[in-house]
Amino acid sequence: MLRILLYSIIQCLLLVGGQVFLKYALMRMLPFGWNKEFWCSLLTNWHFAASGLFFGASSILWMYIVKNFPFSMAYPMISLSYVFGMFAAMIFFHEEISTTRWVGVACIIIGCILIAR
Repeated sequence: MLRILLYSIIQCLLLVGGQVFLKYALMRMLPFGWNKEFWCSLLTNWHFAASGLFFGASSILWMYIVKNFPFSMAYPMISLSYVFGMFAAMIFFHEEISTTRWVGVACIIIGCILIAR
């Protein structure tokens, strides 16, 4: 059942990629408003478009995973996105990660390995 782990890793990487692009898009957009300027800044923001592509690809792969693996195995694997999100926060946004968070990441990884067995 290591196949589900591989598919889940790819799906989570796509999901986190979408989140990273969304964060970049939001950092470059005008403040939210129900006006033409805001919506133009949203629709002309390539980071926002890229986030949609990543989210779409992640959703398609998620549909494949849910269709072909037991839900009780598939759903907990989404927690790997927290692990990759932590690395993304460090790499792209230069955030510092505390020891306590690293312990939590280790628990998530161990849990996913146990579930995939």
